[in-house]
Amino acid sequence: MAGDGQSRLNDGAGRTLAASKAVRADLADAVLCEDDRLMPTDFTASMSSDPTERAYAAFLFDMDGTILSSIAAAERVWTRWALRHGLDVATFLPTIHGMRCVETVRRLNLPGVDPQAEAEAITREELDDVEGIVAIDGVSAFLASLPADRWAVVTSAPRELARLRIAAAGLPMPPLLIAAEDVTRGKPQPDCFELAGARLGVRAQDCLVFEDAPAGIAAAESAGADVLMITATHAHPAATPHASARDYAALAVRIDADGRLRLASIAP
Repeated sequence: MAGDGQSRLNDGAGRTLAASKAVRADLADAVLCEDDRLMPTDFTASMSSDPTERAYAAFLFDMDGTILSSIAAAERVWTRWALRHGLDVATFLPTIHGMRCVETVRRLNLPGVDPQAEAEAITREELDDVEGIVAIDGVSAFLASLPADRWAVVTSAPRELARLRIAAAGLPMPPLLIAAEDVTRGKPQPDCFELAGARLGVRAQDCLVFEDAPAGIAAAESAGADVLMITATHAHPAATPHASARDYAALAVRIDADGRLRLASIAP
């Protein structure tokens, strides 16, 4: 438990975190945790769309929480940072996922804090802590089944950190990696997914985005892409209009004659 000094947020941070909690409430328990055994393994189609019924030009994958879990490492670093700045850790930690580090710091509006300098310091700490990073179940085989020119990883992490975490999880380096440095506006803005599509020579609207966090889902929606929510790191089912799957163990890909990708659900 944080002490009294840790529980008192400055006024700007308090307003920011109150807004963040309201967003999280709207997404009904989209809370991340280390225990990934709480969700069923089957694929669930949404009421509005089913990605298994459409062929896609490319698949775009978020990194943290989607192809690998770095929650333990990330939360160790961010916990230390939050304590140094007198933030309530339990309230703050759920707000760090899915966005660029600098934007997480900036939206707190902490007095006397330089968001860019703080983000750089946090990233240096994250580069030194990769203990406990693991791949999401089934993702290695799933990625290996994709044509190299038809998929990309699109992350809010800096490039160096992303490459380090991918290696720590034992996953192959993606043929295309869109990282924090590649865009001016990070998630929830659509820029990163639009850039990934452009680099692959396709429209973002013709892609399926694999995501786990509200900011990334909002970015994919803004880009016009379909979304499949990966819930391996969610403590509880999240209310979402999108299809979802716990992990990749029950997923497969089929490739059409024209090279387009079709998601398939494997019956257990």
